[in-house]
Amino acid sequence: MLVTALLMASTAPAGSALERLAAGLGYRVTVIDNRPADCPPLPLDPAVAPPVPLPPRRCMVLDIDLDMPANVAAPAGLELRTSLIGSVLRLDSPDFTSRVENGDVTIFALKPGRTLVPGRHYRIRMTASVPFFSRAFVLPNAVLAAPGVAPAVIAATRPGTDPDTGLETLPFVAPMTDEPRLATAAAVDRNVWLTPERAFARYAARGTAAAPDIVILPKPVQATRPDGATLDLSRGVRLALRGGSRTALIPALAGLARVGVGSGAVPLSIAIGDPSIAPEGYRLDVAATGIRIASHDVAGASYALRSLAQQAAHERLRMKPLTVVDAPRYGYRGLHVDLARNFHGRDEILRIVEQMAALKLNTLHLHLGDDEGWRMEIPALPELTQVGAYRCLDLSDATCLQPQLGADPARDAPTNGYLTTGDYLAILAAAKARQITVVPSFDMPGHSRAAIKSMEARYRRLAAAGRLAEAERFRLVEPGDTTRYASIQNYDDNTLNVCIQQTYRFVDTIVSAMARLHQQAGVPLRLYHIGADETAGAWRNSPACRAEAARTGTPVANLGARFVERVATMLAARGIHAGAWSDGLTHADPSALPAQTHSYIWGGLFDRGVAEAHAQVNRGWPVILSIPDVTYLDMPQAVSPDEPGATWATREIDLFRLYAFMPGNLPANAATITNILNQPGVIDDRTPLTPGHQVAGIQGQLWSEMVRRDSQMDYMLFPRLFALAERGWSRAAWEPAYVPGAAYSYGDERVDHSAMLAGWRDFAARVAERLPALDRDGITYRLTPPGARIVDGRLEANSETPGQRIDYRADGAAWARYAAPVAVTGAVDLRTVTADGKRASHTVTVLPERAAWQ
Repeated sequence: MLVTALLMASTAPAGSALERLAAGLGYRVTVIDNRPADCPPLPLDPAVAPPVPLPPRRCMVLDIDLDMPANVAAPAGLELRTSLIGSVLRLDSPDFTSRVENGDVTIFALKPGRTLVPGRHYRIRMTASVPFFSRAFVLPNAVLAAPGVAPAVIAATRPGTDPDTGLETLPFVAPMTDEPRLATAAAVDRNVWLTPERAFARYAARGTAAAPDIVILPKPVQATRPDGATLDLSRGVRLALRGGSRTALIPALAGLARVGVGSGAVPLSIAIGDPSIAPEGYRLDVAATGIRIASHDVAGASYALRSLAQQAAHERLRMKPLTVVDAPRYGYRGLHVDLARNFHGRDEILRIVEQMAALKLNTLHLHLGDDEGWRMEIPALPELTQVGAYRCLDLSDATCLQPQLGADPARDAPTNGYLTTGDYLAILAAAKARQITVVPSFDMPGHSRAAIKSMEARYRRLAAAGRLAEAERFRLVEPGDTTRYASIQNYDDNTLNVCIQQTYRFVDTIVSAMARLHQQAGVPLRLYHIGADETAGAWRNSPACRAEAARTGTPVANLGARFVERVATMLAARGIHAGAWSDGLTHADPSALPAQTHSYIWGGLFDRGVAEAHAQVNRGWPVILSIPDVTYLDMPQAVSPDEPGATWATREIDLFRLYAFMPGNLPANAATITNILNQPGVIDDRTPLTPGHQVAGIQGQLWSEMVRRDSQMDYMLFPRLFALAERGWSRAAWEPAYVPGAAYSYGDERVDHSAMLAGWRDFAARVAERLPALDRDGITYRLTPPGARIVDGRLEANSETPGQRIDYRADGAAWARYAAPVAVTGAVDLRTVTADGKRASHTVTVLPERAAWQ
């Protein structure tokens, strides 16, 4: 049924007619077709230069159904404002027109002379440029606006909460059930929905491992079991430390205490400073007489204690003898968390920092500034957070930013806010205690709308007070610049002018503020990420840039590269390395960049990523693999209409896909990974690595465009972060050695698929052992729904990782625990449940009649 709230006169709330309409309007969104026969061309503004690249001709059809309350009329000049991923190509409505405000804000305005009659039903049918493969693409918190009254959020568009999963729901979005019309956007696309039957076949093909003996995650380089008696750790440990301070090990010792190993009698000796052990490496010996740890540094000792805690919990504190010799494959093992698009606060970051430490990840990349929000307090520039940290319904962007991405405009909404300097210091302290480096990032010169709008508010404040010179100091807009452009996210006002001194004064002020905080925390700022990606075709008509181009002989189009070079040099003068997304470095002059410029590769495996990574490694730069079709954790975890996530890079990154990633031999990934259309492909090594060169590390990225709650952040990160940690720490035995120039195609026998599946089964079993610890820590990780099929009237079910509890119900009965194949009739619902029974996965349904064709 249509989500409808009818206002009765006797219970109508106080407020304007617009508020009453927003409270009572029925609102329903239905994705009709992702493969319509007729896709209109994308409308382009001929004044935008350089021209926006034309996307492939694909589109989707979507309906917005509106039910008017019985006794509330629409005010004159009514507009419906909603966030829309993509652009409207065609609108079929006798009542509304559409236009783009900025970014993803699309406005449906009543046509002149039209009105909405109380009690009537209206439909807006649109054809839009981006297929919606998931219900999560429909963004919540649509707004009604009209002249002279305050805008109001349509109550029916507010998200809800699933009582079983604890995750956000979108009750106003119709179920997506028509797979032939909705699962793909083109006939060549081989993606199919991961139905329970298909999941059953997938999990069965991968196999299930027996309970593992050694559960340490990420997998150690070497772990053996010497002979000897067990050690009872329930008696606690007595620490003897040489070469370091106990304070530096407090979090790791606390992790040991959480599994039941407190202070006591068992000797635990730790020797830090062994030069024969690699940085961050360790040796752990458990014997009946006690425990000995040797490490190169404090990080290695901490990691040894984390491994000990995992194994001790598995063995219920009665440990058999164990020897582990371990060190990381890569020195950079990172996680990028986007706080800018939708805010996530200090407490969530601190929880993630602790989980990173347990997984031996050592770099936290915090994305703090973008178009949709500025999330870091800079005391010298208070407007950055006073204006840039909040979305509200001031449609002028004067006191806050317009809501984008379906954000709740309430000032106290969780998606609003920023890190205070105290919050950031707390994060730095927690990270330092866990040997994690924090890398701050404010994307520039593109993706800077929040900064630009905030500094315009500062300009207006000071100019109104007659302090014009001071107002101009940080104004990021050049009044004479008439350039019209559109960013890839459809902003026309999000790019810093790289030719005015105010821009560099602003950058220097931000860097200075962050450097002071790092110094105060006792962790000098050594790496700062400047972004530099997706810069729109700005500056063409900037007087300052035309003058700069004439003075230097640099074409206006190349001035973005000059910005990267100049800022990286500014940072180097402070002893800070610059990091940037790889596309921002592609056109820069390597000779004009510092030698230790960090490049974060985000080209796709089947696109430019491999060549770009190899070319930039060959320059001698530290290169971090941030490959979107493998490490972008905002991508869906399954091809499913009920699975959240962006789909521009891939339709699915499940636990197996990330586990199977081969970072040391990028072309070899074609042997196991399909492209975005789920087609086998070939990866050629057209730009071979120079002998002796390799990437510096790997990083997972969680962008937050569609991540509005902390629970959703947990869901997207875990347990996939386990696979990222495994690949950053351990070289898989089945990864073939890199051979310059070698090309790979799907199924290539140089990748030992049998060995890969054996490794997967061991990994999946170790993941299963870790999940109860996440429950204990309050992490709302993804519970993968079970696979299931009905054959000859009997239900069979399995799970992605071994030992997961599966519940089922048939014919409307109560939930029962699945233990073995069972006779059923009709449709059967299934879900995966946590070991403590407190949380469940999404419910899936298996139908007997589907068994024949799956």
